[in-house]
Amino acid sequence: MTDALPDKRSLTASDNMSITCAPFDITYFKGIGPRRAAVLEKHGLHDVAALLRYFPRRYIDRRTIMRMDALQENTEVTVIGRVEAAGIRHGRKPFFSITLSDGYGTVEAVWFNSIRFFKDLFTIGEWVSLSGKVTFYRGYSMSHPDYDRLGELDMDAVQKTGVIIPLYPGNEAFRKAGITTHTFRRVLRQIFDKNLAQFEEHLPENIRDNYAFPDLENAFRAMHMPEDTLKMEAARQRFIYEEFFFLQILFALHKKHAAETPRGIAFAGSSPRLKQLYASLPFDLTGAQKKVIREIRADMKSEKPMNRLLQGDVGAGKTLVALMAALVALDHNFQVAMMAPTEILAEQHYMTVRRFLEPFNVQVVLLTGSRTGKARREILSLLQSGQPVLAVGTHALAQEKVLFGKLGLVIIDEQHRFGVMQRGALMYKGREVDRLVMTATPIPRTLAMTAYGSLDVSIMDEMPKNRKPVRTVWRFDDQAAKLYTFVRERAGKGEQAFIVYPLVEESEKLDLKAATEAHTYLQNGPLSGLRVGLLHGRMNSAEKEDVMARFAAGDLDVLVATTVIEVGVDVPNATIMIIEHAERFGMAQLHQLRGRVGRGGMQAYCILKTPYNIGDTARRRIKTMTETHDGFIIAEQDLEMRGWGDFFGTRQSGMPEFRVANPIRDRDMLENARRDAFALVENDPHLRHPAHKALRKKVVAEYKKKIKLFNIS
Repeated sequence: MTDALPDKRSLTASDNMSITCAPFDITYFKGIGPRRAAVLEKHGLHDVAALLRYFPRRYIDRRTIMRMDALQENTEVTVIGRVEAAGIRHGRKPFFSITLSDGYGTVEAVWFNSIRFFKDLFTIGEWVSLSGKVTFYRGYSMSHPDYDRLGELDMDAVQKTGVIIPLYPGNEAFRKAGITTHTFRRVLRQIFDKNLAQFEEHLPENIRDNYAFPDLENAFRAMHMPEDTLKMEAARQRFIYEEFFFLQILFALHKKHAAETPRGIAFAGSSPRLKQLYASLPFDLTGAQKKVIREIRADMKSEKPMNRLLQGDVGAGKTLVALMAALVALDHNFQVAMMAPTEILAEQHYMTVRRFLEPFNVQVVLLTGSRTGKARREILSLLQSGQPVLAVGTHALAQEKVLFGKLGLVIIDEQHRFGVMQRGALMYKGREVDRLVMTATPIPRTLAMTAYGSLDVSIMDEMPKNRKPVRTVWRFDDQAAKLYTFVRERAGKGEQAFIVYPLVEESEKLDLKAATEAHTYLQNGPLSGLRVGLLHGRMNSAEKEDVMARFAAGDLDVLVATTVIEVGVDVPNATIMIIEHAERFGMAQLHQLRGRVGRGGMQAYCILKTPYNIGDTARRRIKTMTETHDGFIIAEQDLEMRGWGDFFGTRQSGMPEFRVANPIRDRDMLENARRDAFALVENDPHLRHPAHKALRKKVVAEYKKKIKLFNIS
């Protein structure tokens, strides 16, 4: 390929190509000094460019601030005042309170939870903003308001410099070092006053004009020193677009240039064992399964390597579809690797694969971290020989010493739970292999193009005909006796139950019941006489496999477990899922757990058990779970409540991280950025147009940083 972007070995550009900074030690900013500089550097704020990219998390419009002598009961307001008093107080239960004054009146803020955290948080004399609902009892007060510590706020200066006050993100280390919103405002003003940064515009002019975006320098100024809300919002929209745009440029380049990479494997011949498996099934495939199989088969016939994401709700039959793809590769004398994120899920896949494929003379092996000695050496030798085999495993499959002689297909389950390097290591064991990524964590389509932007997407949104919706109910801790009676009744009919706890052992901080202690209590108390098993993450592989085998065989009536059974475990007779402390789980996780029951065609029940007093967000989560079974609706609401990074665990999974953008909130901008990026690359695949010179320079810098991400995204 001529005139292409440089390969990764020739790239030396920095991540801040668009900002050229004067050499300036941040220690010498007024208000910083060596101690604070060291804290900032530990958090990546080591130079002027990094500080410019450290955007405010929100803004207070001074025109919306209410004077304390004008407050009214039952109104939502924002106030700013100086802390006059702070401390723990004692009533029926202890609480923490601060008293603020703005010179016109006072407001008390109270917090009943996490009082130890608040105890040392506020300093007498500092300025604080509060936002919340006003109540009146012997004076105006707010209960659990949102707050921001503003530091040594000079209200006279604020009156002179504008109506909008930027509020910067903080953390415990910043708090201890005395780094506040005031500190950042002071530093950013010095950067602009001293002209410590020069800005090179990298967004093409036609894009800026189309969206009325400010140029780069004015955008930074408007973010950090906003003069009015319109300019600030235009700047914010520019940076939101920019974060999406450059990620989509990388995805577009990857897809555009994929056709020019070395040829993949064309699995163009027939697959006798695929036909045999299909004919042997005692049930009909769903329409969605048939559609996805056609898409995968078309991909595999092509010389272009398959790069497909298979999304399917819990119980939609993804594993069977993946096994059909595996048979195509095996019938062409290639090897298949199937990687799962945990040993217990790998073991579950191993048992499922053997059950489906061994009747068709398919050799299946299991390779996990706990497989050692002679058994491990024999598996490694088999894989290196190139003999057709389906290897199921964990990240152990991606280890350097594991060599595949003839790898043709990689199947990755629950990809977002792997690190980027683990996924990449497995991919590079067969440079031109086909890849099928499966997830039972439904991702709304607009978000899938951010998380998996260079993959083709298949969606299985149809459940097998014999699956009845799981009845989901919310119950409180004081109803436990009735629940255990219900378990006994169903066990008497030959059905089985899961009782899931969030931790392996008692936690003083979270005060959660532990599976180990609960197992002993239930076995000797409410469920005595029933066969109660225990499964948790600290068991070794053999112990887990033994417990699951006994439960699957019906030798146990009840399985007390931690969330190690969250994904993939398949027990057809399991009809009851009781989730203890359900308020501690995210909705996607609750949905996965719910999907473990009702897989045998019988009516199943999911019981979400919580204390009576839980937070509003947890209450919304639980209520949503009782109202819908649609994994895509649940995933969307879970994303909205928990946020992008929390949902995917971006640092661990390699998912994109955003400073300003939010793929949920800003999905329209995401759509626009993707459309623009793909159109630009289609018309200028090597970014050689003069109008794209600065863009190319920026992309080269990003290309160096993210090449592995979008090769294996």
